[in-house]
Amino acid sequence: MLQGKNILLGITGSIAAFKAPLLVRLLKKEGANVKVVMTPSAVDFVTPLTLSTLSQQPVLLEPYNKTDGSWHSHVDWGRWADLFVIAPVSANTLGKMAHGIADNLLTTCYLSAKCPVFFAPAMDLDMFKHPTTAANVKILQSFGNKLIEPQTGELASGLTGAGRMEEPEVILQLIKEYFNTIKDLEGKRVLVTAGPTFENIDPVRFIGNYSSGKMGYALADEAARRGASVTLVSGPVNIKSAESGVSIVNVRSASEMLHACKQVSAESEIVIMAAAVADYTPSEPSTEKIKKQESDISLSLKKTEDILATLSKEKTARQFIAGFALETDNEKDNALKKLHTKNLDMIVLNSLNDTGAGFGVDTNKVCMIFPDNTEVNTDTLPKIRIAEIIIDEIVKRTRG
Repeated sequence: MLQGKNILLGITGSIAAFKAPLLVRLLKKEGANVKVVMTPSAVDFVTPLTLSTLSQQPVLLEPYNKTDGSWHSHVDWGRWADLFVIAPVSANTLGKMAHGIADNLLTTCYLSAKCPVFFAPAMDLDMFKHPTTAANVKILQSFGNKLIEPQTGELASGLTGAGRMEEPEVILQLIKEYFNTIKDLEGKRVLVTAGPTFENIDPVRFIGNYSSGKMGYALADEAARRGASVTLVSGPVNIKSAESGVSIVNVRSASEMLHACKQVSAESEIVIMAAAVADYTPSEPSTEKIKKQESDISLSLKKTEDILATLSKEKTARQFIAGFALETDNEKDNALKKLHTKNLDMIVLNSLNDTGAGFGVDTNKVCMIFPDNTEVNTDTLPKIRIAEIIIDEIVKRTRG
């Protein structure tokens, strides 16, 4: 569920910080990448060594390293995260977040965050009920931050009432539900192509490639999970869509794929061409099996019609078209040429020279390039995670 998700965990000075190691452990068990940032007072309740060991990442406390003077970039951390969870958040930090006071690394990370923020208050009964705290909670909610309601129970002071930080198991479930219910493509129509094309030489032989279709299927599934109406035009593959909302059109050749795409492209707001389409097809495929001969034979090939270029020529103002470029040499130059000559809104470059990228594997590593020359690069990640990142970038550029 959380495989490859980047979760930044903020911990403040509250006795409830003793629950943080369990939350880190649960997140890691679900496959999440976890980084921890703490306020200086949080170390009085839980040690950075414990959290670093469990997260397998250095824990940051200060804006810079006092030994060598190197900077711990709150901007990078704020942009790295897919979700920022602050648990526990004390009354003091709650007030700072609500009013833009950035006097430690955690609060500067908060102000730099480009992702959703969950916050789980933990404090004594009277502090939680104070009008100031209530007002600060409302301010944070008005910013779009999600409150994880504190529970009623025995508090550190000995009092009983609201103020107990929610249990890590419940916080984990809330995080999983969040990632499972993003519907930022609700009402959108999306066309995705996937897999190879097979170009017949004769009834039993063909020209093809090693594409498994995994990347295209992951993109179609992710778009459907986010609420889109998805048409997936698929070449011959041995996988299935994980989402019932994906309408699959099975094709075999490049010409069949072009025909299927043209049927739905005009009504699709987003077009993602992830298929590995053959550039050439036999000029005169035999209607009978070609028999083995003593001498060599020659195979005449002709160009297939460029599906991506054809759809781009017919692109409307409301459409976003993304293409893929799998390269082995001069990767960036070739991808940029494809981006501009085919009038694309995004090109997704991946290289067969990168370990864990390309055909037949469950992982990928890509560079997304846009017409304004901005780039978004990923590490080698599961293709389902790469699909999420690609869809995130498309949503950002089509929103509003």
